[in-house]
Amino acid sequence: MRPAAFLLFALALAGCRGNKSEEPPVHVFGDMDWQPKYQWGEASPLFEDGRAMRPIVDGTVPVGHLDEDDAYYRGKDAKGEFIGRAPVEVDEKLVRRGQERFNIYCAPCHDMSGSGRGMVVQRGFPPPVELSSDRVRTMPDGQVFDTISHGVRNMPAYRKQIPVADRWAIVTWVRVLGKSQHASIDDVPADKRNAIDPEGDAQ
Repeated sequence: MRPAAFLLFALALAGCRGNKSEEPPVHVFGDMDWQPKYQWGEASPLFEDGRAMRPIVDGTVPVGHLDEDDAYYRGKDAKGEFIGRAPVEVDEKLVRRGQERFNIYCAPCHDMSGSGRGMVVQRGFPPPVELSSDRVRTMPDGQVFDTISHGVRNMPAYRKQIPVADRWAIVTWVRVLGKSQHASIDDVPADKRNAIDPEGDAQ
């Protein structure tokens, strides 16, 4: 009897080795793994609107979504005024991300250069403001962020489509586009000038 008990114990230990497996687990007891339930998007007769997915209860905030940092989540300071500079660390990775997101969400109207002559405008939509204009260049970063989030005039809000981090990335790219039409060779570090001057005669 003892050898049989030992063998059973050894097999039990082998099952607890913790290795990952693509195979479904062995279920001695069903627990709650199999039970009737509604999948997302399905209809349900339990509620008046027929939706299995329930909306957030009014006056509540999901865990982890309180978004208390006004500067980061709303582009404003404690007084409700737009912040001057983006509250994120700006590096090449962030700027490139901003360019990518801008080209996806903003370029159809603003054009990749920020000229305001994108394909949607060429089809008859009212043109947006040129991003290299003084009006945009003098805007606080927080106001640019707020405009992306909530829209303005003919521009729709993008807070549902674009996460907060990507909105700030787009703000950095808007600054690049604004600077691009007003920059001179003097704005480029001396050791980088030959990379943009084929003649190599920049002083």
